Amino acid sequence: MTGTLAGALEARKISTFPDKLKGHFEGVIEEEKGILKITRIRCHYELKIPTDKLKEAKRALDVFEQGCPVAQTLKGCIEFEHSWEIEEI
Repeated sequence: MTGTLAGALEARKISTFPDKLKGHFEGVIEEEKGILKITRIRCHYELKIPTDKLKEAKRALDVFEQGCPVAQTLKGCIEFEHSWEIEEI
């Protein structure tokens, strides 16, 4: 997911290299009908972007999941929760 987000940001001329994008992920396991399964994945991103690129960064965050192979594969099975912190530099 981080790779797809990085690509969406790079397409908008927002560099993610070398340390301007970090992702933290947490799987939520719940019991359904006596069986444990991952039901949600919490995704938190930390971005460092140029001050004039906030609109573009928010657009990338809004749409990147549509092009993410992981998200599209798991769509309908696992819910994704996205959050982010944006630091303008």
